[in-house]
Amino acid sequence: MKTLYLMRHAQKEIDNTKDDYDIELTQEGITNTINFCKKLKEKNITIEMILTSPATRAEQTAQIIAEELNYDGIITRNEVIYKAFLNELLETLSYTYDNINSLFMVGHNPAIGTLAFKLTKLRENFEMGSIARIDFDCDSWLDISEENAKLIYFEKGI
Repeated sequence: MKTLYLMRHAQKEIDNTKDDYDIELTQEGITNTINFCKKLKEKNITIEMILTSPATRAEQTAQIIAEELNYDGIITRNEVIYKAFLNELLETLSYTYDNINSLFMVGHNPAIGTLAFKLTKLRENFEMGSIARIDFDCDSWLDISEENAKLIYFEKGI
């Protein structure tokens, strides 16, 4: 079985003087992510790999997740996740080594929400800070698909 956590970065600042890539989280976004991690801890989740967009707000979200959930591995930054299309995200997941059973991906809309919809038909608005857990009945990331995907839960960003 493979487990995928899809998360849209937390609340970002609005700053027209910065390039979109460099926009940071607001203090509210940081606080909400820390509080959100408390909910995740209650679910006893296991993370074997964190994969994130290298955009500042996504990296900040991934770093908070890692710290709060005691993840001691490397946070992998993948440029493809920033401004990705659906097929690019699916291809990125297919490159994951099969010894990784639980992957946490932090990205952006519309791609993260579209991926959740494609795999599970989730029709919720993937607001900033939202997360979905999807389990796949397969042994390889190459084999994940809507046919073997099951939405375990979806939590709207807080």
